[in-house]
Amino acid sequence: MLDKQSKILKKGGKLSKEVEKKITKKVSKSVAKKTTTKEVKEKLPDHHFKKVKAKRGLAGLGLFAGEDIKKGELIIEYIGEILNKEQADKKATSQYLFEVSRNKTIDGTPRWNIARYCNHACEEAANAESEIKRGRVFIQAIKNIKEGEEIVYDYGEEFVKEHIAPYGCNCTAKQHSYGAMGAVVSQ
Repeated sequence: MLDKQSKILKKGGKLSKEVEKKITKKVSKSVAKKTTTKEVKEKLPDHHFKKVKAKRGLAGLGLFAGEDIKKGELIIEYIGEILNKEQADKKATSQYLFEVSRNKTIDGTPRWNIARYCNHACEEAANAESEIKRGRVFIQAIKNIKEGEEIVYDYGEEFVKEHIAPYGCNCTAKQHSYGAMGAVVSQ
């Protein structure tokens, strides 16, 4: 049976007290900033740390900042159905699978997981990164991101070689990672 991520995550795993404090402090700080900012009037979903919206981006739909985001702040959590290795292998062609560990993969296919709209950008053009903490995947800013700017991160070598390189990379980098070439633009 597939469970939504939030049900699984409540159980949590064992971490050292030092790592636990660091994660709690970072998440609490980000959540505190979100709820005290006067600009954020509506309550954000639990897996959102910053105001974001999906719209046309570099490659189809993209995820855009709905407010200024500072370097180091958590933006959003990548959520979905939790799959074991066998279940993930059956869906191997899906581009929304995020492998968390050898036996745990998040299927981010559902549209309510708007973190799935973060597009790929090669390392030099990325303004965010994915970070796995306690079996959860967070998207975090690695540069200051202005309101209206697209949130992009490096998907990694395996994904790029399999899904992006054959068609060309749409990111703004001058040097593309993992042997990918820039997409050919028709005139």
